[in-house]
Amino acid sequence: MIKPHGGKLINRVLPDNKKEKILNEYQEMAQLKVNNEVVEDLFNISHGVFSPLEGFMGEEDVESIIKNDRLANDLPWTIPITFDVSSETAKKYSIGDEIALINDDQVIGVLHLDQIYHYKKKTIAERIFQTLDNEHPGVAKVMSSNEKLFAGKIDLVNTAVKQYKEFTKYPSETRQIFKEMGWKTVVGFQTRNVPHLGHEYIQKTALTLVDGLFVNPIIGKKKKDDFLDPVILGAYNVLMKHYYRSDKSTMAILRTRMRYGGPKEAIFHSIMRKNFGCSHFIVGRDHAGVGDYYGPFDAHKIFENFPDLDIEPICFRSFFICEKCTGVVNDNTCPHDGTKYQKFISGKKIRQMIMNKELDGLVEYMRPEVAEYLVKEDELFVK
Repeated sequence: MIKPHGGKLINRVLPDNKKEKILNEYQEMAQLKVNNEVVEDLFNISHGVFSPLEGFMGEEDVESIIKNDRLANDLPWTIPITFDVSSETAKKYSIGDEIALINDDQVIGVLHLDQIYHYKKKTIAERIFQTLDNEHPGVAKVMSSNEKLFAGKIDLVNTAVKQYKEFTKYPSETRQIFKEMGWKTVVGFQTRNVPHLGHEYIQKTALTLVDGLFVNPIIGKKKKDDFLDPVILGAYNVLMKHYYRSDKSTMAILRTRMRYGGPKEAIFHSIMRKNFGCSHFIVGRDHAGVGDYYGPFDAHKIFENFPDLDIEPICFRSFFICEKCTGVVNDNTCPHDGTKYQKFISGKKIRQMIMNKELDGLVEYMRPEVAEYLVKEDELFVK
């Protein structure tokens, strides 16, 4: 099986005896309240999803990403994983502090603070997102962040999962599942949408090249009008139950927020799937993009800059329904007149039909069982 990024799967989950010690003593420690996004980062660092990171990035790694799209040790990395705090908050802590990180009145983890530095928000936003337009959700998120960054290794104390426990699998677990399935090669599929026939087409096409398919929906903060997490999971459950081989496919969630970073985020997404145990990763048209900020195939081209990434991208261009071919095809396989026979699979159009409960129209673009599930749902989108 493919090695984790950096060669070692990180584990920063404290053993039970050390957890107990923290739980008994954290009231006497320095404390800091954190939001759910920080908690997600804590879990992903601790369980190896962000391997080789052992904590929040220091200035040297962030500067290296800005300049070279690599960590300071020259390992490919494109999205800074940082922990921002206000200037007022930063003044309350000192280098060397062990800070209990609190969420919902529970200690989640401990930050071993070894650096406090200034957040170069404008520089990072422009480098990562290739724009400073505040309409870009990734830019808006960075520019509205606090002024200072805390860095240091972390330890996870509270491992309780609040939602979607049955879909929660971390890299050590997925790697074991792949091993038990007998999969040596696995293709990962990133999604934040409900599945239509185009998604099924690229997943199953990729599956012809490898031993297994790992569907890995992102669960976390998304932009307005994205599909709600339960709806995505429910729709994929229906699809995989009726149309996928159980010995060749599996699904687990990835808890992290979308950055909408286009090509840079495509590299970050592939690194996480490499840690899960995937040897291949599906990169679609305008992967992780938003609006018109990136070219439709920029996320394909960027992989040329990372020959040492190890995980192999499987890049798909456009796909559509051809009435003459009687199925989903792409621009390399269909010879027919586009104006006469081809129908582009429009996500916007599908969303509108779902909102309007247009079952007859939906079954042209997605499996009937999935369409039926979606039109019965009352709450569908992030508001």
